[in-house]
Amino acid sequence: MSSPRIGIIGGSGLYHIEGFTRQKWVKVKTPFGAPSDDFLTGELSGREVVFLPRHGRGHRILPTELNHRANIWAMKQLGVAWIISASAVGSLQAKYKPCDFVLVDQFFDRTKRDLEHTFFGKGIVAHIAFADPVCEELRLLLLKSAKACKARVHNGGTYVNMEGPAFSTRAESVFNHQAGFDVVGMTNLGEAKCAREAEIAYATMAMVTDYDCWKVDEAHVTVEMVIENLKRNAATAKAIISHVIPQLPAQADWPCHQALKNSIMTEKSLWPAATKRALKPIIGKYL
Repeated sequence: MSSPRIGIIGGSGLYHIEGFTRQKWVKVKTPFGAPSDDFLTGELSGREVVFLPRHGRGHRILPTELNHRANIWAMKQLGVAWIISASAVGSLQAKYKPCDFVLVDQFFDRTKRDLEHTFFGKGIVAHIAFADPVCEELRLLLLKSAKACKARVHNGGTYVNMEGPAFSTRAESVFNHQAGFDVVGMTNLGEAKCAREAEIAYATMAMVTDYDCWKVDEAHVTVEMVIENLKRNAATAKAIISHVIPQLPAQADWPCHQALKNSIMTEKSLWPAATKRALKPIIGKYL
């Protein structure tokens, strides 16, 4: 049996990685609606990978419009057991400079979208453990690869997930800075929650593009600034991904791959048939 696939979620340019072969775009229908785009399957560094452009090719989807359930359900349906997320963030502390990488280990939720960040409901109740929301095994492998690729990388940090699409007000940015949070973004919390429920090991490779607007001696964040620094970081991000992929194990046997084992509270005899069908990729092994 072949090894489980490795998922990558990021900007459209990330799939132009040297050595990404046997590329094929695959459309996936889900019970939760349409994913961000089709999925690009192929082979990279000797492993089968699945890439999803988070905001759609051409960047057409707002952060608040992202359908995290559809994206992660489809990844699970395609046999993905690990997801590497690459995303732009603003720095909330002086030590995180533009073009640095932060391998966050915590999230702070400033969204209002709890029901859109879970597969459960409609007759099946589950409560996952989320004290440590990032897969530590995957995060540490990314740290090792980032160092090997000579990236300016920081080990750990808290990602504040705001909704957007406007960037922070200065009051919000100063509050987050003074609270001791590390970076701010608009996308990764929903991915992390859905990935944990889907028993997929998930880690974020946060790429600093700006200082948000708390740092008054720096220009406040603009789209031009974000795009320019993402372009500067692209080669390093691709190198880290290519380096880490062959280090992932052949079998999915990390703690995150058993996240639902003791999390479903509803008696199995009471699970509605329609909900069971919709969640088959997620709860299939528990049926």
